[in-house]
Amino acid sequence: MGKRFAGRTAIVTGASRGIGLAIAQRLVDDGARVVITARKPDPLAEAVEQLGGSDHALGVAGHADDPEHQHEVVQKAIEAFGGADLLVNNTGINPVYGPLIDVDLGAARKIFEVNCLAALSWVQQAYRAWMREHGGAVVNVSSIAGIGTAPGIGFYGASKAMLNHITQELAVELGPDVRVNAVAPGIVKTRFATALYEGKEAEVTANYPLKRLGVPDDVGSAVSFLLSDDAGWMTGQVVVIDGGVTLTGGGL
Repeated sequence: MGKRFAGRTAIVTGASRGIGLAIAQRLVDDGARVVITARKPDPLAEAVEQLGGSDHALGVAGHADDPEHQHEVVQKAIEAFGGADLLVNNTGINPVYGPLIDVDLGAARKIFEVNCLAALSWVQQAYRAWMREHGGAVVNVSSIAGIGTAPGIGFYGASKAMLNHITQELAVELGPDVRVNAVAPGIVKTRFATALYEGKEAEVTANYPLKRLGVPDDVGSAVSFLLSDDAGWMTGQVVVIDGGVTLTGGGL
């Protein structure tokens, strides 16, 4: 299992820290070479070093919703490491908090563009350049906010619900050679989610049957499984990784 991705190349978006970096690290540990993306070059360069340097990883800075950046990343993956076999759409944004009725529509459009359209575009780019001829696997990083109500982050949740549906539609369209799945984490201890638990972690985890919040490695291990041949008969699934909180009626 430790080298189940030997000879394969993965692209992981939004991977300079947090969940994305943990996913990239797990894939490297499992034998893949990875191309990671983020907006800022310096944290990206630090992440590449953490992943083992240029023999294992390549960083390409840019905006996740920029088609030219997407094309560049896919081409560099093929040129540097010989393929684009695996894709993880991890980039997601949520710049607003509050009631949906008051949401700024400009911010809502940006959430939609990054969380939904960009994810679709990344799959299109990887499919046309590599996966159509060689096959592959995709995992989209969703959220439990996309499978239930999420007061305060309602449009973010709506975008993740759409991402779940995009996942299912692509799974039908791209089979049998390309599998497309998603993971839907609960609260994971990252900078992105700090506002959801900081100063109240004991109160938040009281609703979790496993009595703890997630950590990035919890997501990384699930993503690695879904990309691997061990999940070879799974496609179109949204795998919940939430410590059991949705079983108790809880959520974000």
